[in-house]
Amino acid sequence: MSACLTVMSPRLFLLGLLVFLVNDHQSTSAYGQQLDRKQGEMAGEVDTGSVILQSRLTAPELDETGDVPGRAGVGRFEISTDRSFAKSRYTDWLTAKPESDFILKTKVTGLQPGTRYYYRLQFGATENKTETGPVNTFETLPAPETVAEMSFVVVTGMNYRAFYKGLAGRPPYKRKDRDLGFPALASILKLKPDFFVGTGDNVYYDHPYDNPARTPAELRKKWHEQFVQPRYVDLFANVPTYWEKDDHDFRYNDCDLSKKKREPGVELGLETFREQVPVVDPDESDPITYRTYRMGKLLQVWFTENRDYRSNNRDKDGPEKTIWGKKQRAWLQETLQNSDATFKVLISPTPMIGPDGKGKIDNHTNINGFRHERDSFFQWIKEQKLDQNGFYIVCGDRHWQYHSIHPTGVEEFSTGALVDANSRLGVAPGNKKGTDPEGLVKQPYTSNPASGGFLYVKVTPEKEDSKALLQFLFYDEQGKLLHQVNKTQSLKH
Repeated sequence: MSACLTVMSPRLFLLGLLVFLVNDHQSTSAYGQQLDRKQGEMAGEVDTGSVILQSRLTAPELDETGDVPGRAGVGRFEISTDRSFAKSRYTDWLTAKPESDFILKTKVTGLQPGTRYYYRLQFGATENKTETGPVNTFETLPAPETVAEMSFVVVTGMNYRAFYKGLAGRPPYKRKDRDLGFPALASILKLKPDFFVGTGDNVYYDHPYDNPARTPAELRKKWHEQFVQPRYVDLFANVPTYWEKDDHDFRYNDCDLSKKKREPGVELGLETFREQVPVVDPDESDPITYRTYRMGKLLQVWFTENRDYRSNNRDKDGPEKTIWGKKQRAWLQETLQNSDATFKVLISPTPMIGPDGKGKIDNHTNINGFRHERDSFFQWIKEQKLDQNGFYIVCGDRHWQYHSIHPTGVEEFSTGALVDANSRLGVAPGNKKGTDPEGLVKQPYTSNPASGGFLYVKVTPEKEDSKALLQFLFYDEQGKLLHQVNKTQSLKH
């Protein structure tokens, strides 16, 4: 048997070496394009034993339109209770594909309650050529019987266009740190909340009005340009998230499920929301976006879905007109009734008390909107005496902060718009152009002057007198405390 030795010319050798170096570079895709994760990582739907982890493989730079192009590749998450990852576990390999916007997302189970976890993304062109991203963190929820302090931040109205271009006479943000993104995000991170809630209007598909997003690529870009902001990346690396949607990040202003010839359509709106944020298990065949989480002995939080099941806005109000749908309404009442948590907080994408503007018909406060459903629900709350047992409503959607008390005694706290340029003064009780012209709603607080900001909610045990304290704290976007409401409740044994 003879052996054959092939002699390679210097030119071919250099060409082969160049190909090897390109293919061996850890941050290149299968097509030789640079790989990155410009939107960072995000943890969502943290429970006592599970979490949804998400990232997106991208180009290292924005394109000429301001979008962040996706890149094909693979990735998996490494998870540990040790920041050094001395002992860790890996998820299965995930593939970043164009049909899922190059997003890597998976639900991780088998975690321990009340435990700090660290995670990072291992990613690359193939499983054999990868690099590892920075460390992120989240803490699982405490077990139901655990008396634990909890805190969270609730936001709405994250209007990218208003922040950079201004809106309705309010100027854009012009400080030197504008390239970092919304200043309220840095203010939130300083408070170190246990989790972050986006109640909807997380992006605005219909802004600017003369050039709304209608196609899948245009809808996706709204999320990309927002989440690439350094302040989002920093916040979500340290604070897990829960997400709701409202009109602007579903289709357009005050939209319902009617099949109007206006894009984006219903299915595209539903699919894009579930795709872009870690809100449902990607392997779930029939995902449902209303849910409740028990967060230790002191707190349970409900997240309602206000777009998927609603009647048409222009239907006549009455027993059959609904935002929630019969199944969600039954679930909501059953889970509230069965809860023995000290405090029960319902987070609604839209207001239930307001007041709101007289001309609207989109929400539970509106005169020709969905008041019948609201009133019957509040009557049920009174019958169950939940208003005397730690039940409160937090809402998004409205562009001003307020604390309002319905004549039944049910109380509501509005987050106000996150972005200052997207804020406005509210509609006061007694205003003839509002939904409470007779002034029946009591309003201990409303923001004045108009200000962007967020709501910080904190529950704390007071062991000495067997009580717990629930605080609602209103902040502006620069982190200034504007108003505070304290509620106490006896601990149940």
